Amino acid sequence: MKKLWGGRFTEAAEAWVEEFGASISFDQELVLEDIEGSLAHVTMLGKCGILPAEDVAKIKEGLQALLEKAQKDELTFAIENEDVHLNLEKMLIEEIGEVGGKLHTARSRNDQVATDMHLYLRKEVKDMIQKVKQVQKALVEQAEQNVETIMPGYTHLQRAQPVSFAHHLLAYFWMLERDAERYEDSLKRINISPLGAGALAGTTFPIDRSYSASLLGFDGIYENSMDAVSDRDFILEFLSNSSILMMHLSRFCEELIMWSSQEFQFIEMSDKYSTGSSIMPQKKNPDMAELIRGKTGRVYGNLFSLLTVMKGLPLAYNKDLQEDKEGMFDTVKTIKTSLLVMAGMIETMKVNKDKMGQAVKQDFSNATEIADYLAAKGLPFRQAHEIVGRLVLLCIEKGIYLLDLPLETYQEICPLFEEDLYAVLSPYAAVQRRNSAGGTGFAQVEAALQKANAVLKQNV
Repeated sequence: MKKLWGGRFTEAAEAWVEEFGASISFDQELVLEDIEGSLAHVTMLGKCGILPAEDVAKIKEGLQALLEKAQKDELTFAIENEDVHLNLEKMLIEEIGEVGGKLHTARSRNDQVATDMHLYLRKEVKDMIQKVKQVQKALVEQAEQNVETIMPGYTHLQRAQPVSFAHHLLAYFWMLERDAERYEDSLKRINISPLGAGALAGTTFPIDRSYSASLLGFDGIYENSMDAVSDRDFILEFLSNSSILMMHLSRFCEELIMWSSQEFQFIEMSDKYSTGSSIMPQKKNPDMAELIRGKTGRVYGNLFSLLTVMKGLPLAYNKDLQEDKEGMFDTVKTIKTSLLVMAGMIETMKVNKDKMGQAVKQDFSNATEIADYLAAKGLPFRQAHEIVGRLVLLCIEKGIYLLDLPLETYQEICPLFEEDLYAVLSPYAAVQRRNSAGGTGFAQVEAALQKANAVLKQNV
């Protein structure tokens, strides 16, 4: 098969070499964006008088025909034509004749593919932001039902202080809000047009890059043609933002997995997001949460893969850049599916309030309350800390908890203790009293829910 670029060549590559060099197996994902970019490009060529109106009209007609076929998944791509760009150009020429070859005037595949990826990521990142919001909405809905559900808060995976379960859930809401903000901010760098930069040096034709950029909804153009065709920062930023998002999802999945275990029993995952064992009939495994946790690694890998590709590339375009797409496509698919599954798991999980409540009555997570109690009575906190440590040790030796110690024992250790101590030791009171800004106190959690709902409404 004669190549569209084959005029200088006298030998054809072996079929297996062609297959190695071809990208059509994955970059056909960009077919709609490639046609969209071509429509803008040919419109600009007509406006600038570079192509006559009749050629522009015929090319547009052919591109629209290809677009309709693409939308119906009726296009057949060939490895011999290497990539989505040459495949479509060949199809266009077959559709409308040799005039289709004029479409590539004042354009290179280098700026063409970069344009496609900017268009693709702009669309996908906007969609991901909405899917992040779905997870946030699920978190808020669960939090609203669990403001006064008390659970142990942990540091070092050791019980630390009792907290509102809603407060714990909202921690992830605000993590995800930062993720959405990072995606939103990245759109400023995604929404720039490289179209018209040519292979690397621009073109001799009197094109209007700003016009084609406006047709495609871009905010502006790359100011340097070499930068335009070789920049992949916008993909790296997307992969970096996605890695942070997946890290947040993975952290939450780790907790869901622990909480649903026999040892915790804080929640029960829906059957819709669980699987069984092929040998152990009693098992209910949180496999979807485990998969999200596992898929975090592949998103990290896609980021490091492209960073490695980019680190040694001289300006401008190099064939290495063909490796920028598969990781990007894979990350988009992984993130979107993970977010949908995450929202579903949160919406459908059952919260075992009693089990959580029992947990905070059978630990020493209320120890800080005693230290604060003594400090409020004028005792230096460091001394209060020492006293409470002795009390905890005494309880451990006796096999009881702080609420079980009689007042006489407290007063033997420190005369500042009074009857009101036991009200302070209540897990409910311990949570309720933590009313500093951003704390776990119920009033603060209610205020946080109002802010969270306001944030969601702003993004509707």
